[in-house]
Amino acid sequence: MPKKILVVDDEKRIVDIIKAYLEREGYQVLAAYDGKSALEQARREHPDLLVLDLMLPEITGWDVCRTLRKESDVPIIMLTARDETTDKIVGLELGADDYVTKPFDPKELVSRIKAVLRRSEGKVAQKGLLSVGNLSIDVEKRLVRRDSEPVILTPIEFDLLRVLAENPGRVYSRAQLLDMVQGDAYEGYERTIDSHIKNLRKKIEPDPDHPRYVVTVYGVGYKMEAEQNA
Repeated sequence: MPKKILVVDDEKRIVDIIKAYLEREGYQVLAAYDGKSALEQARREHPDLLVLDLMLPEITGWDVCRTLRKESDVPIIMLTARDETTDKIVGLELGADDYVTKPFDPKELVSRIKAVLRRSEGKVAQKGLLSVGNLSIDVEKRLVRRDSEPVILTPIEFDLLRVLAENPGRVYSRAQLLDMVQGDAYEGYERTIDSHIKNLRKKIEPDPDHPRYVVTVYGVGYKMEAEQNA
């Protein structure tokens, strides 16, 4: 059965372009042109992924994303009209899996969709044991090995590594990481994440000054590099 993609944008021309490219790749495509219809279709049709514009009538893309994240873990790729860091950070903090800036190359968007779907399917595989390059992470026992040698991490360093490794390629903002590893009650600063990431890199990276695992996405946050060279 083909994957079902819900494309949400108030510009019919953009929806039609995306639909044509996705159908050419064998996807089933649903369309919505405002936030209210997007929520209704998402709840009724249970799509495998949403392509969601931020600037929508009725209900904004931000609010659609926020609402869906309370109900579902459906992957979401946000379309932003401007290449502004704030839009990206807000979208990622609300739970979007990726973002594409308008104007965009439809072929690139299709590639992003394929990558997000692959990551989403991979999360179901082995929840107890994660593997990234020469790192193995036992989630239940909270143990990390690098080339079979144990790596001693602090609790927050382990949780950061786990979150990033569970979703390789996904970009997390500092605020999102802080909330995920420390919780809402933690009174800290987003930039404390930078210190923890620096210490984590010293322990897991072959060359901490040129990291290959935990990569900085400038102006946004961090991600675990999805592809590792042997």
